[in-house]
Amino acid sequence: MYTVTNPATGELIETVPNSTDEEVRAAIERVHLGYSSWRRRPVTERAKIVSHAAELFAERADELAAIMTLEMGKRVNEGRGEIGVVVDIFNYYADNGPALLADEPLSIKGGEAVITKGPIGALLGIMPWNFPCYQVARFVAPNLVLGNTILLKHASICPRSALAIERVLRDAGVPEDAYANIFASSKQVPWMLADPRIQGVSLTGSEQAGIAVAAEAGRNLKKTVLELGGSDPLIVLDSADLDETVKATSTARMRNCGQSCNAPKRMIVLADIYDEFVDRLSERVSSFYRPGDPADPATKLGPLASVAAADEVADQIDTAVRQGAKLRAGGRRIGGPGAYLEPTVLTDVTPEMAAYSEEIFGPVFLVFRAETEAEAIELANDSPFGLGASVWGTDRERARHVAEQIEAGMVYLNSAGGSQADLPFGGIKRSGIGRELGPAGIEEFMNQKSIRL
Repeated sequence: MYTVTNPATGELIETVPNSTDEEVRAAIERVHLGYSSWRRRPVTERAKIVSHAAELFAERADELAAIMTLEMGKRVNEGRGEIGVVVDIFNYYADNGPALLADEPLSIKGGEAVITKGPIGALLGIMPWNFPCYQVARFVAPNLVLGNTILLKHASICPRSALAIERVLRDAGVPEDAYANIFASSKQVPWMLADPRIQGVSLTGSEQAGIAVAAEAGRNLKKTVLELGGSDPLIVLDSADLDETVKATSTARMRNCGQSCNAPKRMIVLADIYDEFVDRLSERVSSFYRPGDPADPATKLGPLASVAAADEVADQIDTAVRQGAKLRAGGRRIGGPGAYLEPTVLTDVTPEMAAYSEEIFGPVFLVFRAETEAEAIELANDSPFGLGASVWGTDRERARHVAEQIEAGMVYLNSAGGSQADLPFGGIKRSGIGRELGPAGIEEFMNQKSIRL
């Protein structure tokens, strides 16, 4: 079942039955047949519809933010901010899509060629709960402009977001046979991927989900984009204003209550400022982040997405402490019916501990001491993940030199965990396959056809 449970109160709001096998097959057939007409519409017409969707997302920002707050506990101000990024994404592909899809002349030995850029067919999108609108936008916007059609399976705790997004797209002019929402179960995904009418799949989710989908997609020779977990390093080389550095880095980690794949989860601080950094960070997370109603704009700490999610993170903290990590702040579940957890600072985490290599999807700071710049880089790269990273320091060239040595798909200087419409997003190692956003985001499910003249 798809369910809406308010994570701030634990109240069950709504249940939605799963789509039946017949309903799913009918939806596949609908977007499969719709591909023929959608792809033949001029790209300027598809872009105009996507631009109208951006306008409607902006108009309905408050409604969509409120839905996210109810479903997964996102603070309402963060929800409005998420819709702002969604609007940027739809506008980016509406404005730039026609140019990105223009034919590309190619000089070749013995003649000429042209690369044409077109769609490949009906796609399946499997979306997560942590950014219910943004994650959908970065998959849907470029592919609608490109001419692919989409079958969308949202997270099981986000049925209202799924329906609200579908309403926006329908009202913008996206036909029913170009975009279809389904309340599919995970058990239906394997045979959906085996269906020859589905040409590719994009999944954002856990490493385990990515492994399962990639295996099934590979078995059926389907194009795959995966955006999975991360344990992003944040290196602090030095600071001209340590309070500001602590404020900025803690804000980046606490975004979405720490439930962000590309949040800075491992803070690596050079030895000369390490002790003071830990003290100020611990003081800030203990005093600033007070729990409250996520629908109240004044709230600084909302709940995690579910009681199960909060319990899992609390167990990870307990395990780390039991294995020898030092608890500097927080570490406890906050009493009451909701899914609240104290922001937590852990130090002295060693490679033998589970917390060293796993992703902690919540408001937990792991802080590491590095004696040298080289040791900081080694710590940053000692991870099975490679999504994002950040380097903080007063010398831009030094920071860039460090950034170039980090094994990740994205590195930010003096900022962390960001995302913008025109900048490619994605990772390496066990953080995923492929890229979204920017020019790269429209190419993943593109047929770049070579025509020799």
